[in-house]
Amino acid sequence: MKLFNVAVVGATGIVGQEFISLLEQRNFPINELYLYASEKSFGEYVEFKKKEINVIPLTLESIENKNIDIAFFSAGSIAAKEMAPVFSKKGALVIDNSSAFRMDDGVPLVVPEVNGSILKTSGSKIIANPNCSTIQLVPFLDIINQMFQIKSVFVSTYQSVSGAGKGGIEELKDQVAKLFSGQSTNPAVFPQRIAFNLIPQIGPFYPEGYCEEEVKMINETRKILSMNDLDIDVTTVRVPTFFSHAETVVIETENDCDINSVRKRLNDHPDIILMDDPEELLYPTLIDCSGKNEGFIGRLRMSKDNNKRISAWIVADNVRKGAAYNAIRIAETVIGGFDE
Repeated sequence: MKLFNVAVVGATGIVGQEFISLLEQRNFPINELYLYASEKSFGEYVEFKKKEINVIPLTLESIENKNIDIAFFSAGSIAAKEMAPVFSKKGALVIDNSSAFRMDDGVPLVVPEVNGSILKTSGSKIIANPNCSTIQLVPFLDIINQMFQIKSVFVSTYQSVSGAGKGGIEELKDQVAKLFSGQSTNPAVFPQRIAFNLIPQIGPFYPEGYCEEEVKMINETRKILSMNDLDIDVTTVRVPTFFSHAETVVIETENDCDINSVRKRLNDHPDIILMDDPEELLYPTLIDCSGKNEGFIGRLRMSKDNNKRISAWIVADNVRKGAAYNAIRIAETVIGGFDE
């Protein structure tokens, strides 16, 4: 088997750490692993396969003499826009977890189980990893569209603070501790107090009233499904949980739905776990999907008055399924194609 020189850019962040963990767990074919982060991480090291690897500051000089084959980026849009093209021009395949390139016409936006086939024909050296909430949504939409043809989609999300990085986790911890000790809190990462609260805003608002996260999900879903005119509406909500995201989804279809056929398709899908038995109070929660590679679906039901409307509850680990795992699956699909 061919071995690859691999870089993780943003190696000390939440998603970067998950990249490293998954690369080891999946025995990714690595010859040399390079770990990059900002200069504030200089001197740190990360353990990989019982070996300590030094974290390298991300600079033009630090990558100059490295023959990197695959670079996983999770360092934010600013760093990606500046450094991802540098890696790709040196021959590396870049898989970027930020929003920097997602809507570029020449850059594939990929969820492998939905549109991974485009990787066979794309000549781009940069591949975009979608938003975490988009990743867990589109496999279900793809199935329903194949079976009954989607007419419209309505989504509400419930997104944990880890979606805002380490700072989001620390802010929730700090606010909970202060409130229990009778102290006041001042939000910094989030626009309002997040402890014991829900915030119906993720990212800045646009003039039409949608926030940034909602616009991302709408545009990315359309691109991945190749449905530019898809009627989709999204409301995104930040919730005071640490890991994993949840979504309620209501889909209207052109043709009558058959819920038993949907259950069979979901049960047969390798990347979806169906947990759905109301009589036994069986449905997936954030705890169920934590640390898992699959998306979880429950509360599957038809509208009582409309045979062309189906609803579901979808949960997934936003750091794993919604970020690192999807990116590594992209790389595995590409190198699998190379091996063929």
